[in-house]
Amino acid sequence: MTYRIKSDIHNHTLFSRHAYSTIAENVAAARAAGLEVLGSADHFSPMLFPEQHIRNFQFFLNQSIWPRAWDGVTLLRGAEVDILGLDGRLFAQDIPCPEAIEGSPYRGEQSLFERVTGNLDYLVASVHNSSFAEGATVAQATAMYTAVLEQPRVFVLGHTGRSGVAFDVDEVLTVAKERGKLIEINEHSLERGLDSKVGHACQHIAERCAELGVGIAVSSDAHIACHIGRYPLAQTLLDQIHFPLELIVNRDRASLIKALASSGVCDLTELLEHDEAAE
Repeated sequence: MTYRIKSDIHNHTLFSRHAYSTIAENVAAARAAGLEVLGSADHFSPMLFPEQHIRNFQFFLNQSIWPRAWDGVTLLRGAEVDILGLDGRLFAQDIPCPEAIEGSPYRGEQSLFERVTGNLDYLVASVHNSSFAEGATVAQATAMYTAVLEQPRVFVLGHTGRSGVAFDVDEVLTVAKERGKLIEINEHSLERGLDSKVGHACQHIAERCAELGVGIAVSSDAHIACHIGRYPLAQTLLDQIHFPLELIVNRDRASLIKALASSGVCDLTELLEHDEAAE
């Protein structure tokens, strides 16, 4: 089967510090790749700055100025947030944020996580530093991922095949299906080779998604514009296991937007009204 995947919802701009393109360059690359949707998901993570203050993350606060339609591409606002604890805690959920970027006090108490992610469309939740899970049991790691899936802003579990954390795949996938959340098949993870340990882990996860009927998001995890919308290794893996096209939720714009809404993460179905009126 030839998979045509028309959206990419996990990729990075210069803001992530180890990425090399602007949002405009990524949009242009998405258009050139024939994508219908670009979901930008820069790191919201302790790896970026030694000081965890809202001033460092104001890149996320002003994304409402991004046009929804840019150069023929629908643009979504996301972030890749780090999972930091076996309790499913996400970065900055325990960091108070009493003042705005200019120093004036906020009314009401909210965490840095709430302030930064409040206007975003969705979150990709990923483990980058698995040291917190050293010595954890499979049951504990499974509970961690299921707790993350219960978080209302999380839409995708990111690159679980290379997280370095062993978990009960079927139990996590079952919760993802129940909540309408997605499991990521990450192109960047597969660069180590389809026959590598990580490649085999990703294939097992994809196979169980197919068998259990769990939706996936195929993502480039691009850190430079020329990789946007490019998933040759992921497409090869999916082809080898005859993965059902209908479970690739980001295969087209309509499927992705409807899944976002049905999961309760974000309702952007008004973006489809023009499409439906034209039919």
